[in-house]
Amino acid sequence: MTDRVSRILKHLDTSKEAESEKTAARDSVTIIDNRNGKEYEIAIKNKTLSAKEIQKIKLEGEPIGLRCYDPGFAQTAAATSRICYIDGPNGLLTYRGYPIEQLANKSSFLEVSYLLIYGDLPTESQLSYYTDRVMKHSFVHEDLAKMMQSFRYDAHPMGMLATTLCAMGTLQRDANPALQGQDVYNSKELRNKQIHRLVGCMPTLAAFAYRHRMGRPYVPPPSHLNLTYSENFLYMLDKLTNTNYYPNKRLAKALDVLFIIHAEHELNASTAAMRHLTSTGVDVYTSVSGAVGALYGPRHGGANEAVVRMLSDIGGIDKIPEFIERVKNREVKLMGFGHRVYKNYDPRARIVRNVAKEVFDILGREPLIEVAEALEAAALSDPYFIKRKLYPNVDFYSGLIYKAFGFPADYFTVLFAIPRTVGWLSHWNEFLDDPENRIVRPRQVYLGEGTRDYVPIHQRQTSKKSVPIQSKSSASSRRAYTSSVSP
Repeated sequence: MTDRVSRILKHLDTSKEAESEKTAARDSVTIIDNRNGKEYEIAIKNKTLSAKEIQKIKLEGEPIGLRCYDPGFAQTAAATSRICYIDGPNGLLTYRGYPIEQLANKSSFLEVSYLLIYGDLPTESQLSYYTDRVMKHSFVHEDLAKMMQSFRYDAHPMGMLATTLCAMGTLQRDANPALQGQDVYNSKELRNKQIHRLVGCMPTLAAFAYRHRMGRPYVPPPSHLNLTYSENFLYMLDKLTNTNYYPNKRLAKALDVLFIIHAEHELNASTAAMRHLTSTGVDVYTSVSGAVGALYGPRHGGANEAVVRMLSDIGGIDKIPEFIERVKNREVKLMGFGHRVYKNYDPRARIVRNVAKEVFDILGREPLIEVAEALEAAALSDPYFIKRKLYPNVDFYSGLIYKAFGFPADYFTVLFAIPRTVGWLSHWNEFLDDPENRIVRPRQVYLGEGTRDYVPIHQRQTSKKSVPIQSKSSASSRRAYTSSVSP
């Protein structure tokens, strides 16, 4: 082999190596802008693409590059978190890495709340201290109790809860960034105090709202008894004149399990609202109040109430085939089935079914459970629902449990808010320590009018767009039919 041939072969080998390196697998995607043929390589980090990098894709002279359009933030990751993980396709839910099934079977709500907020399961001394601080903060200011008494007897308990929580912030001036400066929450001790206070007082406020609608006097937390978190709540709900009243331990444990499985669930609507408000620097009480407001919505926290109404409307097992057909024809909705995240059986739903059996053994079998079980069996065996991966979620049975407890339907969401406060506070605490902590400011896609000049009112013509602006009141209706002639 001549030197010349040797050099050519060596050059070819070098070119192949360079080409191989160029095409080797990398943690990135390549995007070609077909408008101008320009190529962009965008790094993949934690299975996400940086929106800042995507914004660099633009034509020459354009002031703004491309943005991702994602209604409802269905596919947008707006935060990093270490609190909760959901594997929807496989039906897995973990809190700080622990499967929800293990926590529901072996732990208690206060232990789980410590885990969510502080990152690890507590030692015996840590749990003892945390429990003591939370339970001592179960008392609320007398001014708040008086304020709650000013609500109408038929006020929605979620409205009462949101309003009272917001008012709590006015009583804690030392924890208000608007008064004490934006760095006030740099103090972990101050943060912990607000966490203990909010976790402790939520059952008290919820119990006061319940008794308010019943016309009963409020029952303060029983500091003379060594009760669990759930027992303490049931005591404030049901204590009458009997001095030796003590809540049923099995019912309290069932409620404790429900509190555990409702404590946290990633960036759902109310948790996202909590983070959104926190990003503005507002006090934690206003943030929690806003999260309660988000949970108040029937598309979020009111789902279990909707399940009970649906089962009541069905009426009996013999009506299920007809109802299933109506669902397929999109005439009615099958409430309590399917989930935005889960594409498998909601792991919380299996836990709730076991809790339901325990509660029904004590309080009697809720009549609607027969309809629920038959409806579940019919849906899970129907190809229509199997193809769409529609399985029961946590709301399908939880509402029946609350109904068996004797709670009115509009109180179900309050029972959701008590434990979810822990999830909200976990995200609040995490957000404050996040180095990427920024005020939340989503972008929009503007589809409105272009720039136009102001037109004086006497020169304006009726718009072609039909915009309804009418509203009616009983008073205006009466006045419309009042005689114009003086008596």
